Amino acid sequence: MSMSNAKAVTDASFDTDVLQSDKPVIVDFWAEWCGPCRKLGPILDEMSVEHADTIDVVKLNVDENPAIAAQYGITSIPAVYVFQNGKVAAKSIGAKPKQVLETEFAEFLK
Repeated sequence: MSMSNAKAVTDASFDTDVLQSDKPVIVDFWAEWCGPCRKLGPILDEMSVEHADTIDVVKLNVDENPAIAAQYGITSIPAVYVFQNGKVAAKSIGAKPKQVLETEFAEFLK
């Protein structure tokens, strides 16, 4: 498994890395044992490179960071949330092709 371009965030760093960010942040809620999460990782990595000037992409391991996962009601993974101005602005549940994610999140990728 290749290293992700996406920054890993934790319960402790979430507020600073995500909620206080001055640009939208895609948060990939994932876990090591989740097959669809592993499929989604490279897609989000590509998006993080292609849209680096407009959005940040981070990953939060729900097993290692249960407080944030619980706070946002993450019950199914992969769950991909877009945070903007400290609030959830969009959600996508499940592994989806890149073009679907780019369509769902188009307003944040401009």
